[in-house]
Amino acid sequence: MPSAASLARGQYYGHPRNAFWRIMARLFGWPADLPYPERRAALTECGVALWDVIARCAREGSADAAIDSASVVVNPIAELLGEQPGIRAVLFNGGMAAREFHRRIGPVLGARLVQLSLHQLPSTSPAMARFTLERKVEAWRILLQLLGDD
Repeated sequence: MPSAASLARGQYYGHPRNAFWRIMARLFGWPADLPYPERRAALTECGVALWDVIARCAREGSADAAIDSASVVVNPIAELLGEQPGIRAVLFNGGMAAREFHRRIGPVLGARLVQLSLHQLPSTSPAMARFTLERKVEAWRILLQLLGDD
């Protein structure tokens, strides 16, 4: 679920200290200061789709731990994966995304689930301060391997 700052800006990973876009810029070689629409287009051109597991929920503030589990509504990712057999990997930006996917989406995927390469990566959130930017970049490098670019 996007942070309050991201929701206010209407952008994925809109908090200025979130490392997601800096990591993508490093991996794909774009300027880190591209305008948001150009970053999204560049990501798509590289073969990456970006979508939150959670579509909406009740939460005080931005912390994943504050999400009211009973209020969670997931995006129709199962439908997307059913309609797009070319999607072969799903990467999770942190533990909450992975847990919610496995809890709420995985059980309805059936045989499609075993066709997917699933990867929980360190969160790009500033709250994940125990990982340096360099360590996050190295962990996220699997994206290039999955795309066949590394």
